[in-house]
Amino acid sequence: MTAELTVHELIAKHRPTLDQALEAIRTRAYWSPHPEHPKAYGEHGSLDPAAGKAAFDALLGGRIDLGQPGTDDWVGGEVSPYGIDLDVTYPHTDVDTLLPAMQAGQRAWRDAGAEARAVVCLEILKRISDRTHEFAHAVMHTSGQAFMMAFQAGGPHAQDRGLEAVAYAYVEQVRTPHTAEWTKPQGKRDPLALTKTFKPVPRGIALVIGCNTFPTWNGYPGLFASLATGNAVLVKPHPRAVLPLALTVQVARQVLAEAGFDPNLVALTAERPGEGIAKTLATRPEIRIIDYTGSTAFGDWLEANARQAQVYTEKAGVNTVLVESTDNYKGMLSNLAFSLSLYSGQMCTTPQNLLIPRDGIRTDEGPRTYDEVVADLARAVDGLLGDDARANALLGAIVNPDVKARLEAAAGLGEVALASREIANPEFPNAVVRTPVIVKLDGAKPDDEAAYMSECFGPVSFAVAVDSAADAVDLLRRTVRDKGAMTVGAYTVDADVESAVEEVCLEEAAQLSLNLVGGVYVNQTAAFSDFHGSGGNAAANAALTDGAFVANRFRVIEVRREA
Repeated sequence: MTAELTVHELIAKHRPTLDQALEAIRTRAYWSPHPEHPKAYGEHGSLDPAAGKAAFDALLGGRIDLGQPGTDDWVGGEVSPYGIDLDVTYPHTDVDTLLPAMQAGQRAWRDAGAEARAVVCLEILKRISDRTHEFAHAVMHTSGQAFMMAFQAGGPHAQDRGLEAVAYAYVEQVRTPHTAEWTKPQGKRDPLALTKTFKPVPRGIALVIGCNTFPTWNGYPGLFASLATGNAVLVKPHPRAVLPLALTVQVARQVLAEAGFDPNLVALTAERPGEGIAKTLATRPEIRIIDYTGSTAFGDWLEANARQAQVYTEKAGVNTVLVESTDNYKGMLSNLAFSLSLYSGQMCTTPQNLLIPRDGIRTDEGPRTYDEVVADLARAVDGLLGDDARANALLGAIVNPDVKARLEAAAGLGEVALASREIANPEFPNAVVRTPVIVKLDGAKPDDEAAYMSECFGPVSFAVAVDSAADAVDLLRRTVRDKGAMTVGAYTVDADVESAVEEVCLEEAAQLSLNLVGGVYVNQTAAFSDFHGSGGNAAANAALTDGAFVANRFRVIEVRREA
């Protein structure tokens, strides 16, 4: 294989970006090399919006042939949540042929070293970034995200998370020196002397099991963490969201080949309707790492049954916001309204339960009863989504029928404070667009507890009345301990309440946001600075991204020689 790109060229091109990423994860300050505004990508040439849309349109009805070994069929069938058939087909593979081919390239990839692997990964990310407009449409029409969210979350924010994983992978691999001279004094005798070498070696083939809602944002951390640590990566997308990850694999294979490595280090396996190949793949002996985002049931199954693999899961939890007091009532309502509405609540970080003392809260506008707080929040959501054009831009489309069914069933669980309404999308008349529902529940009633202590993924929130702030803190602790949480929020001007909430989150390992009233929301996290999940409660066994997320994807092997 003749390299069109040399590793030295890639180091010269990408080492400054890698160094900036290393500095960013050290300082936790804001930084991103990937612009999040569409206009930053130019108005002419291959990066412009029109070119990106044309590239996406050209994919429809076509076939993505990756040139992989073992292709035995062509499968597809994605239907956009906006109501159009993508009609793209992808390779279905005979894994008995594909997996050995993937293993064949690992030795050269391992021996290339941490820096070479990092800069190859950065070249992959750069080429994906250059096609951000195209990827945005692919994410939009598989996840149901509105275009701007698909552009940002599916493009630059996902690319940031991939780069962040590469940076952590590099740090952990170079922590141990490549060589060491070891001398141990022996008194009057000659000292003992050894020359030691240390080499990071991959675990094996990594399996990325993609999700429907955030195929790139949730897929890139595991993909790039495994690839940067020397492992081959097999990508198994969600059947309803294949296209963004198929394009990713296509780019990765091109870059690997041009850099002189085996393109089969990254491969895709799509599935036939109802085939369910994830379980089969997950227990193959060749699969040594698994990254999964999705339901708790399958995440638990992977952790229990894929015993040969290191398993990283992001599952589900019951995200909670405690509302005790605020010195910016309007800002609190506005912030919560946006958090509940963004992408129709179809985020693993969206708040579900709002714990509010039944006697009410203190605000800068005077005391507000529980009923008043809930009614004011309902009005804030209504006001935010009152204009249909703005509502479509925030809500996107309902990603699958299960979310719609949960939304419709929620209205029967208690008193409805805010009813969901249907919104027409003039550009995509077949899109299913719904505003959030807010249901009032009593935290003291066992029947109500059954509802709010279960995850209800989608645009459903429960305003849970509690007896006091202390009871809210206790319920928060029990919720995180029993059900897990990706996010916790709290509004309070009381130092004792703030301390109690913080202590719960420290003890139960939940990420906490306090008194957010501006343009940062509890359901958003920034790469290089925020940790997504903690890995310390039932919602996820890993955090995006920290040292623990990458360090166990390789082992360090030592060779000792007499000096």
